[in-house]
Amino acid sequence: MSIIEAGRVVELEVDREVEFGFFLIDETEESVLLHHNAIKEGMEVAIGDYVTVFIYVDKQGRFTATTLIPEIGFDQYAWAEVVDVERRLGVFVNIGLPKDLLVSVDDLPNIDHLWPTVGDKLYICLKTDREGRLYGKLATEDVMQEVVVEAPQKGMFNTPVSGNVYRLLLVGSFFVSQEGYRCFIHESERDQEPRLGQFVEGRVIDIKEDGSLNVSLHPFKQDKMEGDAGVIYGYLMNRGGAMPYCDKTSPDDVEFHFGISKGAFKRALGKLMKEGKVYQEDGWTYSSDRK
Repeated sequence: MSIIEAGRVVELEVDREVEFGFFLIDETEESVLLHHNAIKEGMEVAIGDYVTVFIYVDKQGRFTATTLIPEIGFDQYAWAEVVDVERRLGVFVNIGLPKDLLVSVDDLPNIDHLWPTVGDKLYICLKTDREGRLYGKLATEDVMQEVVVEAPQKGMFNTPVSGNVYRLLLVGSFFVSQEGYRCFIHESERDQEPRLGQFVEGRVIDIKEDGSLNVSLHPFKQDKMEGDAGVIYGYLMNRGGAMPYCDKTSPDDVEFHFGISKGAFKRALGKLMKEGKVYQEDGWTYSSDRK
């Protein structure tokens, strides 16, 4: 048996039945209500049973039990969808309980338009205040480092990635892709700063040694070619207009960095040179505007 505390998953004894549910007791014989509508469909409950429940505080400020255990806990993080915004208080998220969970205004951006809106998602766990009330706690960078996975070094350039933003900085924004990759959007690679929790879609412009990705939210400009030539030109420009690859580069290096064959690479470079967009010199390829 366990002690009744908000935010805890505990095993309690069924003490008695009333018209609207069951009262459960802990080892101190403190009681808490398990309402009929808080019992999983098909689950049988009888006096003397021990049931595993989640404890939360209802809208009247009373401890309440439910057999519907949320995914999040005090040390257990999960994505939760924003269902309401109250400028004086913060944002409310759905964690699968009858009462939504508040992420306090104190933990949200100082700039209003960067606040999450309804439908955005936040990666949170539980925390309590001094009065024992439950709140949502945003994941820190240290927490995110534990859950992200390394992206493959091969074949990622220019591939689409998407996910929810979890961190905002002056220099850019961080999100976790749906594959679990840690992604960074530099301020120069977006038209406007995404909201905290916003779902964004971009394309990979660099793969870092630690397996994280640099991502751009900008589409290809219309004056850039489609297909392999566009991929190569995009890679070149994201390196400042110079790259250590040319039509003499080995097939293995071409496949590793661009995910295409040596023949396709040479044809794409030939197209770019014919159109006057690039030139080659000493084993390097440069954008023509560097001359």
